[in-house]
Amino acid sequence: MKTPELPPFDHQPKKYTGPSVDEVLRLRKEFLNPGIFLYYKKPIMLVEGKMQYVWDEQGRRYLDALGGIVTVSVGHCHPDVVDVARRQNETLQHSTTIYLHPNIAEYAQKLASKMPGELKVCYFVNSGSEANDLALLMARVYTGNYDVIALRNAYHGGSAATMGLTAHRTWKFNVPHSFGVHHAIAPDPYRGLWGRDDVDAGKKYAADVKDLLDFATSGQVAAFVAESIQGVGGCVVFPDGYLKHVYEHVRGAGGLCIADEVQTGFGRTGTHYWGFETQGVIPDIVTMAKGIGNGCPLGAVVTTPKIAATLGQRTHFNTFGGNPVVCAQGKAVLEAIEREKLQENALKIGNHILAGLERLKEKHNLIGDVRGKGLLLGIELVKDRQSKEPAREECAQVLEACKEMGLLLGKGGLHAQTVRFSPLGQAFLPAAASGNACPTTFGGLASPHGTSAADPCLARPRSAGYLFPHVLRS
Repeated sequence: MKTPELPPFDHQPKKYTGPSVDEVLRLRKEFLNPGIFLYYKKPIMLVEGKMQYVWDEQGRRYLDALGGIVTVSVGHCHPDVVDVARRQNETLQHSTTIYLHPNIAEYAQKLASKMPGELKVCYFVNSGSEANDLALLMARVYTGNYDVIALRNAYHGGSAATMGLTAHRTWKFNVPHSFGVHHAIAPDPYRGLWGRDDVDAGKKYAADVKDLLDFATSGQVAAFVAESIQGVGGCVVFPDGYLKHVYEHVRGAGGLCIADEVQTGFGRTGTHYWGFETQGVIPDIVTMAKGIGNGCPLGAVVTTPKIAATLGQRTHFNTFGGNPVVCAQGKAVLEAIEREKLQENALKIGNHILAGLERLKEKHNLIGDVRGKGLLLGIELVKDRQSKEPAREECAQVLEACKEMGLLLGKGGLHAQTVRFSPLGQAFLPAAASGNACPTTFGGLASPHGTSAADPCLARPRSAGYLFPHVLRS
């Protein structure tokens, strides 16, 4: 089988004249904290980006199907986003909320217009961790309660407070944390007690939240917080009705419901603008970051006027929150999503890809589960479908092989056993028209000649050409 190639793209990257990969790696090891990590056995250095593609220092092109870790929502260096940021940088780079500025006011109005119900008041921060930290503060002050319910397999950030909400040992340091936080079982239809064939699965998983309220708290809580789809946990989609039942339990205990939309927001699910809308609920507080700014340090907390008023009890200030440059960029992102119909594109192309992956699952036992919505997809790999033993090494091999073909993917799950596919909204616009671009971008998950996870095909450097074979043609 011929190794797939990326489709033609009308952009010539600039000649790179900076330090070599080896020199950058040396500087990184000496001057950057060792806590940060790299993908790939042989790390790549990205120096330029344009829409769905990025280039390394040698001028080699890659399709960014991870979207800068679900962050580049409308395209690398999108011309409209770059232009507004450039113009604002040339006019006034920084001003804080102690002064008036039109950008933050107009952006807040535009963002609020995308929200349902009374979710109309915005507070801008710099990251998802900050947003979730602030949402916790609001909920605790507003309710007068302290305890919080979160979910196992969740990721909500790495700050001292949000690390307590996060429920992966790999992201939690052995220091005091999680004060007042109780973790309910993850509503995972693949690995959990109730699967997709159980119409009452959502209600049954939600019952564990009620048990926590009754047996682990005073019966009064500040909040329940959950990602609308668990991203870092491996793109886990909750059963229908889950959040509806949970919200009823939590509100009955005096708590607020917080939706973490850091990865699911801004039309990525395709069917809806916000992930929580896929569950038919309206939260009390919504947190967002990543795709909100197409790569700039921007996050937000959106809530109701009544809840927002709690911050007025004390002085609260964020130096960079609402900076005029990032607000200009955030507003341009919203406009690009609308103008270029990227939500509709996420639905059309996401469904097309998901259907192809389902067909591959029927052929290859290495694929334990395929799931997701729109352009937020997960392919969970297992060594055995009965035991569901995570195929961590095979997942790493798939990422390596795909990288060699020019496709950048991600991985998730506690054991890094799930391939994460979360391209920017622009990534497959050419494919929507031609039907030819998507197949050339895929690596794969199993040999075409068998179903064993240990198939020697996986060990060959160019084995990615056999993985996801012609996924959208089959």
